[in-house]
Amino acid sequence: EVRLVESGGGLVQAGGSLKLSCAASGFTHDDYIIAWLRQAPGKEREAVVCVSNSDNSTYYPDSVKGRFTVSSDNAKNTVYLQMDSLEPEDTANYYCAATWGRTVFGALVGPAGMEYWGKGTLVTVSS
Repeated sequence: EVRLVESGGGLVQAGGSLKLSCAASGFTHDDYIIAWLRQAPGKEREAVVCVSNSDNSTYYPDSVKGRFTVSSDNAKNTVYLQMDSLEPEDTANYYCAATWGRTVFGALVGPAGMEYWGKGTLVTVSS
């Protein structure tokens, strides 16, 4: 069973940084995609990054390009989301999610494309 556990959320001032972690386990083969998605109050859930475990392809929406960076530590089976230059608009619950696939190109990277979900971690950015 695939299991995803997020950590690292908290309160940060605008302009600051925060690093989220997603401990992943239970994958039965290496062709999977990990995504970070967020949901702000009153808004739809949206992807902020996707990364393929197979070819390391990545997807970032324009709203976070240049500010958010995904990385991974395969030895720890952990995927990280480094968030810099945070804005109050980044305040949301951040979820780690996963689906099967070799590459993010052509993949359904939004919430509907994800099969497995963590419980989320709250990020609050104060102005």
